[in-house]
Amino acid sequence: MLCNISAPVLIQVLPPLLVTEFILGLTGNGLALFIFCFHLRPWKSSTVLLFNLAVTDFMLILAIPLRASYYLSELKWMFGSGLCNICLFMLALNRSGSTLFLMAIAVDRYMRVVHPHHSINSLSVGKAMLGALGMWLAPVLLNVHVFSLEHINTTRCESFAVDTNFQGNLSWHKFTFLVSFCVPLLVILYCTFHITSHLRKRQLSQQAKFRKALYFIIVVVVLFIICFLPSNITLLLIWIKEGFHDCAATEHLTTVFYITISMTYLNSVLDPVVYYFSSPAIKNICRRALHRSRDEMSESTGRKTRETASQSISQLSQDLTGVHRMLSGVSDRPSGLPF
Repeated sequence: MLCNISAPVLIQVLPPLLVTEFILGLTGNGLALFIFCFHLRPWKSSTVLLFNLAVTDFMLILAIPLRASYYLSELKWMFGSGLCNICLFMLALNRSGSTLFLMAIAVDRYMRVVHPHHSINSLSVGKAMLGALGMWLAPVLLNVHVFSLEHINTTRCESFAVDTNFQGNLSWHKFTFLVSFCVPLLVILYCTFHITSHLRKRQLSQQAKFRKALYFIIVVVVLFIICFLPSNITLLLIWIKEGFHDCAATEHLTTVFYITISMTYLNSVLDPVVYYFSSPAIKNICRRALHRSRDEMSESTGRKTRETASQSISQLSQDLTGVHRMLSGVSDRPSGLPF
């Protein structure tokens, strides 16, 4: 069953949400990529994973303006079916890539805390890069089918509720959407549970180093659930409702789904928090930049205060000089009383 979507809520809610995500995501991930490329030395294997997560977020940011334009145009796609499929592919690639690299980051932290002497922890940066390239193959292969979607209604650009001749690919698209969430979620929860139990068993949770590791994995879990859980639950409910052929309920759920799927783009906004907590080097760079900004602001304020004080003293000196000259002129006048 296919229900048409004509939800005015999407047109009202999504454009400001997408524009906000674009601005914050561009700022945060642009800064992160700048730090990775020009300030963070030397790299470690964990740095490679964080860098690739930032790349997936930046690819999403490139597609967000097109989606915002689509909703601002009241669900009318004006850029052709080819660019539509490219945009949908980049959105799907970000979802799969982000969940995969977040999972890899959680596994990396799990290995360093629970199995600190394992050989994988001493992996070279070059081997880590080869591993990351291999990891890219999974989301690419899972989502390449998006290019085969043929949109009968060329004014729409949707990857879930679309008129398409390839319904099998549409079902595969929904399947990969769920799998790319469920498998990483189970792995991340497994890592979190074992890191927490390991630290408590060895009474290490109060040490600063291990406490940071615990905070970091909690941040990953919370970010993952906030960004990806709502859309997956809504998609499951849509599948259930489609079995009852309730088009009205399905349309309402589809509206909710597109709002929640736009919330998945929040990962591009929140992932810089992961970078901050994951690496002391990144944290120190951000702190130094913040302190430098504060120092420059304080220095600028002090300079302006000194200049103002200097101008005030100079003006006061001029005024006193003028008063002195006036008094001198009065004292030099010949005195005498008229008879």
